Amino acid sequence: MSWGTELWDQFDNLEKHTQWGIDILEKYIKFVKERTEIELSYAKQLRNLSKKYQPKKNSKEEEEYKYTACKAFLSTLNEMNDYAGQHEVISENMTSQITVDLTRYVQELKQERKSNFHDGRKAQQHIETCWKQLESSKRRFERDCKEADRAQQYFEKMDADINVTKADVEKARQQAQIRQQMAEDSKADYSLILQRFNQEQWEYYHTHIPNIFQKIQEMEERRIVRIGESMKTYAEVDRQVIPIIGKCLDGIVKAAESIDQKNDSQLVVEAYKSGFEPPGDIEFEDYTQPMKRTVSDNSLSSSKEGKPELRFGGKSKGKLWPFIKKNKLSLKLGVTPEDFSNFPPEQRRKKLQQKVDDLNREIQKETDQRDAITKMKDVYLKNPQMGDPASLDQKLTEVTQNIEKLRLEAQKFEAWLAEVEGRLPARSEQARRQSGLYDGQTHQTVTNCAQDRESPDGSYTEEQSQESEHKALAPDFDDEFDDEEPLPAIGTCKALYTFEGQNEGTISVVEGETLSVIEEDKGDGWTRIRRNEDEEGYVPTSYVEVYLDKNAKGAKTYI
Repeated sequence: MSWGTELWDQFDNLEKHTQWGIDILEKYIKFVKERTEIELSYAKQLRNLSKKYQPKKNSKEEEEYKYTACKAFLSTLNEMNDYAGQHEVISENMTSQITVDLTRYVQELKQERKSNFHDGRKAQQHIETCWKQLESSKRRFERDCKEADRAQQYFEKMDADINVTKADVEKARQQAQIRQQMAEDSKADYSLILQRFNQEQWEYYHTHIPNIFQKIQEMEERRIVRIGESMKTYAEVDRQVIPIIGKCLDGIVKAAESIDQKNDSQLVVEAYKSGFEPPGDIEFEDYTQPMKRTVSDNSLSSSKEGKPELRFGGKSKGKLWPFIKKNKLSLKLGVTPEDFSNFPPEQRRKKLQQKVDDLNREIQKETDQRDAITKMKDVYLKNPQMGDPASLDQKLTEVTQNIEKLRLEAQKFEAWLAEVEGRLPARSEQARRQSGLYDGQTHQTVTNCAQDRESPDGSYTEEQSQESEHKALAPDFDDEFDDEEPLPAIGTCKALYTFEGQNEGTISVVEGETLSVIEEDKGDGWTRIRRNEDEEGYVPTSYVEVYLDKNAKGAKTYI
């Protein structure tokens, strides 16, 4: 099968068909290009989604990722980030292996097609010129033959007429001979041109056109093969990333299987365990003997002898714990005691342990720096040309002083830690800290400190100095934390700035966020707000713009 023999007379249709083939190829290139753009957009959206749900550094949200379920979620986010990378690989490979390659091939194909059809038109024009020459020679031969017949008839007429002179007859005879010779010459010329045209026509239909159409056929078949190969590449590009995508999905499954509900439950215990013992039974108080009313020694509401009774509000709703849910007093003052005495014993122990570990790391860091400076000084002493040993004395002194300060600080926190561990319930021998840094005097000091912070019934209380310092302020805030039911919203507010709530009782807000106001600023610089009916806390009043309801005092207040 050859286009040159089968389609010898379909030059125009072949021209249209090859142009259609190029249009199809360009359409496929456009399709692949749009696919690469979709892959890039999808990868970008996946990366943004993964980044959006990543925990913020140095925030409370980051602390939540100690739970195995949260760790699994974090692993899922990381795997989705890798998953997005594979879609970027798909886009890059399709662009380099298909789009760029086919675009260059289309330009070459257009140039080849143009050259082939140019040769075809040139052959057409040549055969048309030959045909015109043949037609012209044929008409001239026909005209000369007619002229010769007319001249011969005129001569015969003159020769038959007796009234015509001999000279006129001779003239007519010569004219007939001339016309006859011209007809013979035209005949010979026409025969030659006809023979030449037949030769040209045979070569045109059996050589030139078949060769040109064969080139066009090969060009078209190469185009078809090329688009088929591109479609295979299109599938292979996807197939190449399937193993990696499978690993990403396997990673998500593995992360899900690593979730340990028991471990998470234990972490909840470690995070919120107060270390208090449950309260004992409350003894019956006999009001029939007004003068002999007694209060149970086990009651947590009893206070030290000789000291006024300190009550957390005037209401009794079963909240007899030494620590209220949210210490608004400490929050408003913005002060956290250095020894973390405002935390329950177990939580305080963890805070102190963390502080001791941080200080030990700092001490180790400074010690390493001191050792490095000492070694450098020794090198200078042995090789004075490398530097002056005296230039390191000041730095060495500063590092030594820093180490001493950090050690004193660590000893202080270790003393508080030993105090807390001494008052907590008995723990395993491995978990109990063993320290030989303290002598009997230090131990006595710690014991006295512990006794000062214990109430007669064994419960944990604040230091007397803190009690006397905040005694006047405490009653102003107690009632609000004793209420079981949530306070109603009195308006809304919009966050003007982002605030990271680091202290207990505060709440983090993001700039532009809208929340409910449940308590106005009472002159202390803090406003109480709520989010989603279950998360509430305090934010600086200057960080929000408050809108009170119409029934509330002040319809709109700008802070």
